[in-house]
Amino acid sequence: MGHTTSADQPQPVDKDLSVGQPPAYAAGVPAVVRALRMSVAQMGVGRATRTLLHVNQPDGFDCPGCAWPDPSDTRRAEFCENGAKAVAEEATTRRVTPEFFAEHSIEQLRGRSDHWLGSQGRLTTPMHRPAGADHYVPVSWDAALDILANHLRALDDPDEAVFYTSGRTSNEAAFVYQLFVRAFGTNNLPDCSNMCHESSGSALTETIGVGKGTVSLEDLEQAELIVIAGQNPATNHPRMLSTLAAAKERGAVIVAINPLPEVGLKQFKDPQTVKGVVGGGVTMADDFLQVRLGGDQALFQAVGHLLLQHEASIDHDFVAAHTSGFEAYAAARASLDWPLTERATGLTRAEIEGLAQRFIDSGATVVCWAMGLTQHRHSVPMIREVVNVLLLQGNIGRPGAGVCPVRGHSNVQGDRTMGIYEKPAEPFLAALDREFAMTSPREHGLDVVNAIRAFRDHRAKVFVGMGGNFVRATPDTAVTEDALSQADLTVHVSTKLNGSHAVVGREALILPTLGRTERDDQVTGPQLVTVEDSMSMVHASHGRLKPAAPGLLSEVAIVCELARRVLPDAGIDWVGLRGDYRRIRGHIEQVVPGFEEFEKRITEPGGFRLPSGARERAFATATSRAQFTVNALHVIDCPPGHLILQTVRSHDQYNTTIYGLDDHYRGIKQGRRVVLVNPSDLEELGFADGDHVDLVSVWRDAGSDHDQERRAVRFRVVAYPTARGCAAAYFPETNVLVPLDSTAEISNTPASKSVIIRLEAASSTTAPQR
Repeated sequence: MGHTTSADQPQPVDKDLSVGQPPAYAAGVPAVVRALRMSVAQMGVGRATRTLLHVNQPDGFDCPGCAWPDPSDTRRAEFCENGAKAVAEEATTRRVTPEFFAEHSIEQLRGRSDHWLGSQGRLTTPMHRPAGADHYVPVSWDAALDILANHLRALDDPDEAVFYTSGRTSNEAAFVYQLFVRAFGTNNLPDCSNMCHESSGSALTETIGVGKGTVSLEDLEQAELIVIAGQNPATNHPRMLSTLAAAKERGAVIVAINPLPEVGLKQFKDPQTVKGVVGGGVTMADDFLQVRLGGDQALFQAVGHLLLQHEASIDHDFVAAHTSGFEAYAAARASLDWPLTERATGLTRAEIEGLAQRFIDSGATVVCWAMGLTQHRHSVPMIREVVNVLLLQGNIGRPGAGVCPVRGHSNVQGDRTMGIYEKPAEPFLAALDREFAMTSPREHGLDVVNAIRAFRDHRAKVFVGMGGNFVRATPDTAVTEDALSQADLTVHVSTKLNGSHAVVGREALILPTLGRTERDDQVTGPQLVTVEDSMSMVHASHGRLKPAAPGLLSEVAIVCELARRVLPDAGIDWVGLRGDYRRIRGHIEQVVPGFEEFEKRITEPGGFRLPSGARERAFATATSRAQFTVNALHVIDCPPGHLILQTVRSHDQYNTTIYGLDDHYRGIKQGRRVVLVNPSDLEELGFADGDHVDLVSVWRDAGSDHDQERRAVRFRVVAYPTARGCAAAYFPETNVLVPLDSTAEISNTPASKSVIIRLEAASSTTAPQR
């Protein structure tokens, strides 16, 4: 197969696309109707009812969607609209059989959208693309695993293999996966954290000694001020709205900071309350600050400056006892360039002073954020400034206060806890080595961006993806597709078809696996798995449905069977680990701090919380104190005639999984190739609502004397009240515009929220269907 990219395959433009007014509120009865409609279509009435009533229940399974925590008093219907869609996608009765692959060539699959691919159903059989073939063909499990094992054993160096992981992988599967990879001899363990919250982890580890949030649900309910920056809860973490509504009704002030007005932060109707069904719901945000993309750093620097001017607002006892670097920070923030701050933020001085007053008036503040803060070149210093402001008032380790990076996939945080990390800490490796009498590699491995570079430069030969949709999740689509197509072997462990399966190396494998909703029967009986949510709570998940096909292997079984073939003399009982997940948890208990009495504690309702020194004001930093930092202000320069683009999700998707073609909360129906632009910007640029344009990104690498350009063709312009000078469009369609080398300093996360683009009249009447 050649190296054509998705951009080379024209498809009809979204012919049924329509644009209307966004609704006045989020959730409510319409959300219930949409959730049930998809659930019944995918599962049927009886199966849908039985399945949904076990989502996020103590004796049920963890939602395969977002990582928002479960409350201690779970409701009978403890799921949101998008959670129901995630369950329906996995528990669907539709099947993708070998006959499907016989009918559809790889090239034909490559021309299909991810929405179409995902809607075909569950994978049932291991499939192999032999070298030179244009179709996948069925293969036995033994043959498939032997193919992969033979490729791995034939490598000149273990570092020529890359082992990617999605955030849906359970703790048990993640632990055996990283164990196998390190026993094999590499730390090449990139994961989806590299593309979302890596900037959070980098900034928080440096400043408070732990790369996770410090708050609990109870803290949010007790907070006096909740600041939500760069996040759209209604689409990405809908159950968060119930928590915010409870906080609001207890008197909390909520401030939304976002370039886009988000419906869920205006009005929320909880469909499980009378007020949410027949009443007006809950008015959420007290203030909406429409910040310019990337301007959050300047905003929090300004808030810090204003707090320092208000001496009584500083918690001097906390600062003296628990922090370092205050004097340098205070000196740096003693003055402020207000014109520059207003230009960077797009806000007025009065708006910024109003936010500072909210901090002054609050005795307990939580700051929540998501990818709106983490996917810029200056994301790490931006998040450091959030921490600076919280430290000034002692809002770390206080009830109702703290940092709250809101994670995406349901176990993305747990995967990192289990050792899925290309830069593992020495204490973790030492404990792993003691437990298994092995010697783990110490050299840091490849993150996502560097893994793509390695395949591009022929330094990597085998790609193994444990879940996820690597090609669609990553930046610079054409470069990524070409890089993966040069691999000797690409392997995807998946429940459903996605676009990555159509981007193949010389050989390729698809290994179908059990979903979280399904029973996992091993030789010792039914198995349970565990997950960790966004707030460090670990709890059990019990699959209940009959597997989608006979003979499906769990992720744990696939890893252990592969390891048994590749490392038969490693001295690790792979057969025993596959047969009884309690043995895996026993090893986790010995290797990972905080998992003492693991087996016993997961039987407790709601599970247990992992320890966090920062919550107890014990900071595992270089100084053993929380660290104030001084950060040079970064302002995104946008040339005349250009806009700053952020890639975003629609309401009908979760990460790269496209449930449908509607974005209910933005008024967009039956189409995804749209770009949202402020009407005043459109007028200045000479375009109008409804025009069709190409999006051209412009980027210059440090040290280069010429611009690089990327093009995404045929987008419909939508006049939308986003911040001036800013635009938004959906990923993965616009990932092609994000250069591989445009990444955040320190974290190396793709800078998908600060892409400089210009609009050009559409060069074609057709567009790729992605």
